[in-house]
Amino acid sequence: MSSANYKVLSIQSHVVSGYVGNKSATFPLQVLGFEVDPINSVQFSNHTGYGVFKGQVLNENHLGELVEGLKINQLDQSYTHLLTGYIGSPSFLYKVAEVVHHLKKVCHNLTYICDPVMGDNGAMYVPQDLLPIYRDTIVPLADIVTPNQYELELLTQKPVRSIADAWAAVDWFHEKGIKTVAISSSQLSSNNNQLLALASTMADGKCKRATIEIPLLDATFTGTGDLFAALFLAWMAKSNNNIYEALEKTQNTIQAVLKRTLDYAKQDLKNKKDKPSVGQLELRLIQSKKDIEDVEVLLKAKVIS
Repeated sequence: MSSANYKVLSIQSHVVSGYVGNKSATFPLQVLGFEVDPINSVQFSNHTGYGVFKGQVLNENHLGELVEGLKINQLDQSYTHLLTGYIGSPSFLYKVAEVVHHLKKVCHNLTYICDPVMGDNGAMYVPQDLLPIYRDTIVPLADIVTPNQYELELLTQKPVRSIADAWAAVDWFHEKGIKTVAISSSQLSSNNNQLLALASTMADGKCKRATIEIPLLDATFTGTGDLFAALFLAWMAKSNNNIYEALEKTQNTIQAVLKRTLDYAKQDLKNKKDKPSVGQLELRLIQSKKDIEDVEVLLKAKVIS
């Protein structure tokens, strides 16, 4: 399928200022030739990393009204992909399950990419009652899931302390019928200066796996998981589900964006010894348009099987 025919319904967070959720996902997908229809699960002034934010957590009625409008006008039948990210309430998440079921009925060969956004670095930043809904209702509906290491542990209810643990957790997803699992980041690299991403896909009863080492930058960024899910969606589609190519192009794009973001942040510092602020580390997606369009593959994926 030509990318001109790809159309994504993206249900995740929205911020007025900054780049997380739909704002982190929409621009890269559009640059790569995908039509994107965003629905906001929450709408905040800025992401929560600032400490203070204002806005609304939307509920299942808001989502239902929007989808009903699409149905009435027969605008719900042309999606090739559904992408879900940060969701702030249980009722909204249950409604997402209804949307997935509906779209899989009316959209031929719809691919559902679930980014189960729940937490990172050992802490949840969504209500805890979302976890069993993700685990038992949402994740089994997905074709592709993109958890980080902590979310992998939450969903499988097992610690992931080694690469063997990670692959065992990945198998848990495959056993539930999920074709492709991509762990966006983990601390499982043997090098303390690197992170490790892993991906696995099942095709014709055979499993293909890959890993890629990622340089650890001296900064904390927000929105990288959202960017990963969007780019992985795009490159899986454009590569005909080649996880090696998808993982490489996704992670190399993210590295280029983060390095550019960090360069801009350092230029803004009055005292070069200071650490960049949260605001200075907002992803520089617009400035990275060329990096998104024409990926330079410097980091190579390792074929595991």
